[in-house]
Amino acid sequence: MNDLLPDGEDLRRAVKWISGNLQENPDQRVLPLVHEATFKFDLSPKDADFLIGFYSRKKEEA
Repeated sequence: MNDLLPDGEDLRRAVKWISGNLQENPDQRVLPLVHEATFKFDLSPKDADFLIGFYSRKKEEA
């Protein structure tokens, strides 16, 4: 099924999933969510690094 998704769609789904979890429970740590999303959405290590950086920057901006 993943072969039918456009490039980057899994990463977008992971961002949406992590963001939803953080909205439900803002006190959650991001790193465990990133690890879970990496396996759940079959992301590459590069995608996982992107997510860590993305949420680190987002936290600094808040």
